[in-house]
Amino acid sequence: MSATITPPGTRQPVPAPSERAGRLLRRLAGPAASVLSGGMLFLSFPPRPLWWLALPGFALLGWCLHGRRARAAFGLGHLAGLGFLLPLLVWTGEEVGAVPWLALAAVEALFVAVTGVGVAVVSRLPLWPVWGAAVWILGEGLRARVPFGGFPWGKIAFGQADGLFLPLAAVGGTPVLGFAVALCGFGLYETARRLREYRRTGELPRGPLAGAALTVLVPVTAAVAALPLVDDSAEDGTATVAAVQGNVPRLGLDFNAQRRAVLDNHANRTEQLAEDVAAGRVPEPDFVLWPENSSDLDPYRNGDARTVIDRAVRAIGAPTVIGAVLTPDTGPLRNTLITWDPEKGPVATYDKRHVQPFGEYIPMRPFVRLFSSDVDRVRRDFGPGDEVGVFDLAGTKVGLATCYEAAFDWAVRDTVTHGARLISVPSNNATFGRSEMTYQQLAMSRVRAVEHSRAVVVPVTSGVSAIIRPDGTIVQQTRMFTPDALVAEVPLRSSLTPATRMGTFPEGVLAALALGAMGGVVRTRAKERRDAAR
Repeated sequence: MSATITPPGTRQPVPAPSERAGRLLRRLAGPAASVLSGGMLFLSFPPRPLWWLALPGFALLGWCLHGRRARAAFGLGHLAGLGFLLPLLVWTGEEVGAVPWLALAAVEALFVAVTGVGVAVVSRLPLWPVWGAAVWILGEGLRARVPFGGFPWGKIAFGQADGLFLPLAAVGGTPVLGFAVALCGFGLYETARRLREYRRTGELPRGPLAGAALTVLVPVTAAVAALPLVDDSAEDGTATVAAVQGNVPRLGLDFNAQRRAVLDNHANRTEQLAEDVAAGRVPEPDFVLWPENSSDLDPYRNGDARTVIDRAVRAIGAPTVIGAVLTPDTGPLRNTLITWDPEKGPVATYDKRHVQPFGEYIPMRPFVRLFSSDVDRVRRDFGPGDEVGVFDLAGTKVGLATCYEAAFDWAVRDTVTHGARLISVPSNNATFGRSEMTYQQLAMSRVRAVEHSRAVVVPVTSGVSAIIRPDGTIVQQTRMFTPDALVAEVPLRSSLTPATRMGTFPEGVLAALALGAMGGVVRTRAKERRDAAR
């Protein structure tokens, strides 16, 4: 063979503009597709009923990560995470500015970046969509636990309240539901990839193509097969429940400066409900649920607040759960729910077990203050409780998960395994204005209803409050920033779904599959390198 030698000083041919543009587009295709895949995942979340967008979102993410090296997969995964979490979490900067929002989204996107590396590693295995979906759930599990107790907001399962795969929540909770969505999305890409190979080569890879098709068909079939687990019949009779939304005078963080006004709003709306009951306009409730922070005045220390609550509860004549902030002389504050009996007054309490970092307490306060002086709005940290919240309200055991706790699998499951026949998620979303946060949280409660086959009542200070049946359908809901009271008869149930019985076991199995697959690839590569070195 002869080689063509370019004489010294001879200029190399300059690529044509169209060729340079083509190279640039090819280089940008992966990053652009990664951001787009994350955007699709975001758009699959409420308030949009576009749950199905998660499937092409994962398919596109699979295209971006398949066969990539670790460094490229990390970068592409981080871009996908930013495309997903930046718009999803924009509400976190509603009143405190862009810095906390951008910092949170960037940190949480790092988990997606690491997950992207894992997906790229296992993409070299047969049936890689299975292992890739398991890696995704492993990444979500880590994000839900660290740091500071984790931040599970944005679990793919929480975008599926209106979706085909929702019945799988009753099979294995949010991990199995999220796994099915990711598996189906990755399977769609793998099926398309195998068909593209057939069109290019003319050879039909029957085994791999059949495997790819199964990764799409199996989760869909499993979701249909799980439909009998979604049951909203009344196993233990019914209860008539009322949820009061008193509203707040103004939006934003300053609602805490209006504590007496917020308490008066909830008391007045409860007294109006009592008038409606007396007039026969609404049924008489067996018990009443107020939201989190409906009384930020400690009724144990403030006689005026106690009088206001007493008057309202006596007017309605039913046990009422009050959301209060308790202010002991020493130690942390307590975000507490109180059972208020119309005759005996306060008779039982539940302290929120998972208090919100950077919202209810400030970790690393001096360091965080460098980025935002808003940390000093939290002058005194809240402390966590340590007992499961189940109240006996007029003979009905009601499980309690306060606001942020609804995002954590264990916090809701504990109440059901401790006998809850119905679940309440009292919340305060006034800080986040009219953002999508309240709809994202409402979707969580709908998923929890199916996961544990329990009716869920969501009383919120400023909306959206709702009453949800055990099949995830919303019976009634309020408008945002409108005083209202919802009254509905809901079924009480005592049977346990497979998800409730198994707890973290399905998530553990998926994590083991992911770690095993990644470990297998790493060991194989190490062996190949050793063999090549001999």
